[in-house]
Amino acid sequence: MPHSLAHMRREYTREGLTEAQSPDEPFSLFHRWFDDARQTERAPVEPNAMILATVDRAGRPHCRVLLLKALDERGFTFFTNYESAKGEQLKACPLAAMTFFWPTLERQVRIEGRVERVTREESDAYFQVRPLGSRLGAWASPQSRVLRDRGELEALLASAELRFLDQAPHCPEHWGGYRLLPDRIEFWQGRSSRLHDRLNYRLETGGWQRERLAP
Repeated sequence: MPHSLAHMRREYTREGLTEAQSPDEPFSLFHRWFDDARQTERAPVEPNAMILATVDRAGRPHCRVLLLKALDERGFTFFTNYESAKGEQLKACPLAAMTFFWPTLERQVRIEGRVERVTREESDAYFQVRPLGSRLGAWASPQSRVLRDRGELEALLASAELRFLDQAPHCPEHWGGYRLLPDRIEFWQGRSSRLHDRLNYRLETGGWQRERLAP
């Protein structure tokens, strides 16, 4: 197994990323790359899937895959249970990092910054466009808590279904959105011989600064 892993590799030859192709600020480039990913990536890859990294009170890092659900000039928004493990971690340390990887395009974007809760109105609005099963699941699941077995979760779901038998589920107070406000965004384009292109944007007083990083 160690030998076979050592020889697993892929050459990235699709295209490059130059300063001339890149704007002075990162958001328009992210939009362009995300649009490319939506047109190019196919199942099982979800273009808006990203890895979110957080840190707990002890300084231990945690990461998991989530879905990006909104993007504007303020930052990148995702939704979750505020009482989950990630919610507790963001409460203790409101800093996070997210990574998007689009293998067909041989591209990766890394984003770092401060995290804040979105408004209750934003959470309510998004919650109402979720499928019914997902809305019921938000009420049923005590996310990240230990369960006896699958049957306990199914019983919690049955209870939620009974509670909202005659009404549409509203957004729970313990559920809502977070927005990552970036101060660093790095665009990575795979190149041959592992000499990848890396353009990094840093937010400083006066605006975004762009720089090339060694691969």
